[in-house]
Amino acid sequence: MKKLRILSLAMAAAMSVSLLAGCSNGTATTPEDDTTSTATGTAFKIGGTAPLTGDASIYGLAVQRGAQIAVDEINAEGGSIQFELKYEDDVNDPEKAVNAYNTLKDWGMQLSLGSVTTKPCESTSVYNFEDRIFALTPSASSTAVVEGKDNVYQMCFTDPNQGLASADYINSQGLGEKVFIIWKNDDVYSTGIKDTFMAEAEKLGLEVVGDATFATGNDQDFSVQLNQAKEAGADLLFLPMYYQPASLILAQADAMGYEPKFFGVDGMDGILTMEGFDASLAEGVMLLTPFNADATDDATVNFVTKYKELYGEVPNQFAADAYDCVYAYKLALETAGCTPDMTAEELCDKMIETFPTITFTGLTGDGDITWQTDGKVSKAPKGMVIQNGAYVGME
Repeated sequence: MKKLRILSLAMAAAMSVSLLAGCSNGTATTPEDDTTSTATGTAFKIGGTAPLTGDASIYGLAVQRGAQIAVDEINAEGGSIQFELKYEDDVNDPEKAVNAYNTLKDWGMQLSLGSVTTKPCESTSVYNFEDRIFALTPSASSTAVVEGKDNVYQMCFTDPNQGLASADYINSQGLGEKVFIIWKNDDVYSTGIKDTFMAEAEKLGLEVVGDATFATGNDQDFSVQLNQAKEAGADLLFLPMYYQPASLILAQADAMGYEPKFFGVDGMDGILTMEGFDASLAEGVMLLTPFNADATDDATVNFVTKYKELYGEVPNQFAADAYDCVYAYKLALETAGCTPDMTAEELCDKMIETFPTITFTGLTGDGDITWQTDGKVSKAPKGMVIQNGAYVGME
């Protein structure tokens, strides 16, 4: 087994690269521009689909940008592994994601970063499997993404693992005596986390005093759910959801004078930079996440510094997961002795053989990262709490 320790890579050339590296003038471009990053010489072609526009673009742009920084660093080193990176916009729509995938396939994609959000990735992963193009998704967390597909892997925690880990953490840290869950019933991400959380809470004897749900189109007024939680005497609200509805729950709880503790999952990452949201309302919110942008190790500091210089904001965990994906590919390709003249199917066979044997250390997770043969990742989450407008480790 080999280990990759991501070292400090303060390369001036990488610092000036644009979001979409078809540009060479060092200025950031928009998703409407060319999304191809061309390496010097022969290179492995990596492609992915992401919501570069639309309501979920905060996730898609973060992934694209994180992957771009990694590609630029690797290419600037001038080693035997060089990459071309191309992202296509899927607007968080499964049908459009398949069309985007086919565009990438026509482009000559040899390795895939899958899709960013779960439903599109469930659709495109079917084609990854059929076409024998290996995929490593940075952020799609549903188990359906990898089930029955020997060549689709994940860098992020699976939904069930997040639910289990959250229940374990709340219980072991004594964060709440009476837990109430608000979840989204038409979202496999939210549902998967909620189901596992409840099962684990029952095993642990963690008291869940109730739960309430909502769906798309009914996600603006949470007064009913919050009143149910308050009447049940809940001192901790578990929110397995993305940050947009969570921001409304925090604001509406504050307006009604209800002050329980709040515990979220990785989809909560992004709430501090949400436009129009009063970040002070998130003060004290706890969550499990694989990445802490305020960490002081060299790798994180260098990544965050580059990201802020290029894009003017702090990277979230999705950017860090994508960065790790590219470096994990680099390690696997080096370990397997792959060359860019190999076909996608040949590379797929090598990646299936290699990924379960490597140990990788990157920006995300608390320690080493490994993969099971079913494509699921093994890495430890970090307990974080929002203090003074920043994520701070809870341990």
